[in-house]
Amino acid sequence: MKLTQAIRVALAAIWSNKLRSFLTMLGVIIGVFAVVALVSIGQGATQAVTDQVQGMGSNLITLNITGRGPQRGISFADATELVQREGIAAAAPVISQRVTVKYRNKSTTPTLDGTTATYGIVRNQVAQAGRYISSLDLQYRQNVAVVGVSVVEDLFAGSDPLGQQIRIMGTPFTIVGVLEEKGSGMTGSNDNRIVIPITTAQRLLKTATVQTIYIQADSADVVDRVITSLEATLKMRFRDENAYSVFNQAQILDVMDQISGTLTIMLGGIAGISLLVGGIGIMNIMLVSVTERTREIGICKALGAKRRDIQLQFLIESAVLSAIGGIGGMALGYVVIDTIRRFTTLTPIFSLRVVATAVLFSLFVGIFFGMYPANKASKLNPIDALRGSG
Repeated sequence: MKLTQAIRVALAAIWSNKLRSFLTMLGVIIGVFAVVALVSIGQGATQAVTDQVQGMGSNLITLNITGRGPQRGISFADATELVQREGIAAAAPVISQRVTVKYRNKSTTPTLDGTTATYGIVRNQVAQAGRYISSLDLQYRQNVAVVGVSVVEDLFAGSDPLGQQIRIMGTPFTIVGVLEEKGSGMTGSNDNRIVIPITTAQRLLKTATVQTIYIQADSADVVDRVITSLEATLKMRFRDENAYSVFNQAQILDVMDQISGTLTIMLGGIAGISLLVGGIGIMNIMLVSVTERTREIGICKALGAKRRDIQLQFLIESAVLSAIGGIGGMALGYVVIDTIRRFTTLTPIFSLRVVATAVLFSLFVGIFFGMYPANKASKLNPIDALRGSG
């Protein structure tokens, strides 16, 4: 039997039992769809975080100080002195806390960052309207605030927030600027935050402790040298390496790559289980098909069909079922991914490599689980087959 003839016979058999064939393919469709959709969403999320990290620059260093014993951080003066060293272009100590902000009868709970005028430079964050906080604001402890776009949406509903007065933990602040939209990052939304002078934040939050410092090195080439210098100073100060952590963007990207790789494998594995279940469904239906078509098999053998012809016919039928299911799952995955891309902030990556792998794997599953029914059909004795069907 020629291959083209075997494919025609397989398609005819599938078409003669359309509903059963569709239900058989459904497992493969769901499996391929799950692989394509989950892996694409995972890769898209990873790429989004990677772009944000890279957008901060390869020379950004983040210093977190947890302290030791009752000393849970360092003072603003100590933080300023700590970053006065060779290789550092700019630094911004930060005091952060979740706060309640009110404007008239509306309220929201953004993250409050008390910091310096260099924060915008170090974190690549600028004001799209109005101005950023200045050195004079720090010097005179001004009650001024620069707000993110999410805060504007929550409190002002499209009206101009510049010059308006909000209350942060009951204290009045004047809005002098609106931050450029940045989206979400590893620490949550970058738009649902308010920036005020660090000297004002110390008074408002009743704390003088700085636990985070963002540092911009002169260049990517001196980052390792700056980190080594900072670690040496902190080790002498706290006598405990667990009292602080220093890392740069390259280290964050390495961690993200490891995490995303693990998640992608897990998601692919979970989706692969769906394909295996679909394969078992194909084998089950093919076994039923062998039983139903015993007379057909007996007649084919009586007319001279060889064992390999019967085997090829059922194997191709199984492969065609899984291939059509794989293509259907790929199409469904693309539609869902495109819908997510259009109507949400997620940007899934529709990878042809992932699609090809999923479809080929579905074809392999169909062939693998179709081998046993095909062998069973090919081993039927033509006389017994004709007698059994009679």
